[in-house]
Amino acid sequence: MLILGDSREELRRLEPSSIDAVVCDPPYGLSNTTPAKVSECLAAWARGEEWSAKGGGFMGKDWDSWVPPPQLWKEVFRVLKPGGHLLAFASARTQDLMSISLRLAGFEVRDCIQWLYGSGFPKSHNLKDDWAGYGTALKPAFEPAILCRKPIEGTVAENVLKYGVGAINIDGCRIETDEDLTRVNHVAGIWSAEKKTHIIGSKEGRWPANVILDDSFNQPWARYFYSPKASKEEREAGLIGDGERANVHPTVKPIELMRYLCKLITPPQGTVLDPFMGSGSTGIAAGLEGFNFIGIEREAEYFEIARARIEHWVNTPLTYEAPKAKEVKTGGQLTLF
Repeated sequence: MLILGDSREELRRLEPSSIDAVVCDPPYGLSNTTPAKVSECLAAWARGEEWSAKGGGFMGKDWDSWVPPPQLWKEVFRVLKPGGHLLAFASARTQDLMSISLRLAGFEVRDCIQWLYGSGFPKSHNLKDDWAGYGTALKPAFEPAILCRKPIEGTVAENVLKYGVGAINIDGCRIETDEDLTRVNHVAGIWSAEKKTHIIGSKEGRWPANVILDDSFNQPWARYFYSPKASKEEREAGLIGDGERANVHPTVKPIELMRYLCKLITPPQGTVLDPFMGSGSTGIAAGLEGFNFIGIEREAEYFEIARARIEHWVNTPLTYEAPKAKEVKTGGQLTLF
């Protein structure tokens, strides 16, 4: 289901504890994060008050003026099932604010996945004269994705049996390898010198890590999942534009990366929510993996781009036909408004 509207309002329409997983790329808040502004924001958040920054963030966009506040994440928390996981991308510069906002909404921060890539360029101011060779910024080479969980009820096993969520899909996301990773481990007993033998490792592949790489990295990095940045062909597929760029969204995530992340934290036939849908990469990923999807996007321009991209990709390799009704059934049981 794709929804055009503000997440703060639209999330209230969803049933509590109805979502299995959240995979999203929210605004990074790359505006003027001076210590005074951060202090003012955190003081308001601690009091449970609303706070908003003035001005634009990334590329001057007003939707990127600050990271989403705890009040919005609380609505996400409400609709997520107990034990459900959330993955939210963030900026290296503002991931602390994103993490605090999520914590204040009630989420447990479980880990942080690092997506490393070789492309990218520094936005540095180079100095001259006596300070030639000095600058003001490093080359960006990673984006963090904060892994959170709504607190479980009882034990993890009890929570999984009751709600179907609470654990992550280890075997489904193992990294393929030709190596036999199984080995015998001898462990001494606690109360005696007797050794116990355990078989550890798996023939199914390496354990998924909290690092994801793009294809500019070589051995010994083959033990990690690879995902390059989205190519122009991937970003534009399914779109028809008059200009050079049909997909004008500035922060398009690669489909394979989002497929991997959806699969990591979503149970079979589960529902993935993205309250910041953008140009629809999470919706494409969820549909291709056979998950249900609910995406919310405030900007009408981006909404239409997401709608067209999801229709194109989720129906691939079937012949694409424009929808004749409000509902379009796809491999991911997707409903398009």
